[in-house]
Amino acid sequence: MTWGMREALIVLIALVALYMLFVVLRMRHLRRRPVSSSQQEQAPSVQTPAGQQDAGTLASSAGETAAEPEADQDAAPLHLAEEVLRSGVEQELAQLRDEVDAVRGELAALRADMQHELASLRACQTVSPIYGDAMQLAVSGYDAAAIAERCGIARAEADLVVALAKSQER
Repeated sequence: MTWGMREALIVLIALVALYMLFVVLRMRHLRRRPVSSSQQEQAPSVQTPAGQQDAGTLASSAGETAAEPEADQDAAPLHLAEEVLRSGVEQELAQLRDEVDAVRGELAALRADMQHELASLRACQTVSPIYGDAMQLAVSGYDAAAIAERCGIARAEADLVVALAKSQER
């Protein structure tokens, strides 16, 4: 009987499925086993010769006096964790404030550009199509002589276009 790639792949998938089942069962077994509070607090125990007590047994037999330093030791990491969390939040808040300031600056620049474009469009809409280019130049700040020269209109007409643009800006 010859094995091809297809059969080898099926066997490999079956082995992976069995391994995953084993891991899930092992995790359920570990989850069911209750962990006592004394096992959680103690470090991995070391075998001691008969007649001697390890440090965990001595601490538990000391009673209330040993509990107070442990509480202080537990409070110190909590306080340190709170400080680290607070500093991280403060840094993130500062970064967000900087980003908001940058967005506000960009928004102000866009608003100014939009108002300039709107003024240009309004100027073009109220003027005859013949004078549209002259009106755009007037809104941009060109003087009457430059407008007359560029657009090929009379100087008096350019003066009228400049006056119209100035009246619309107000």
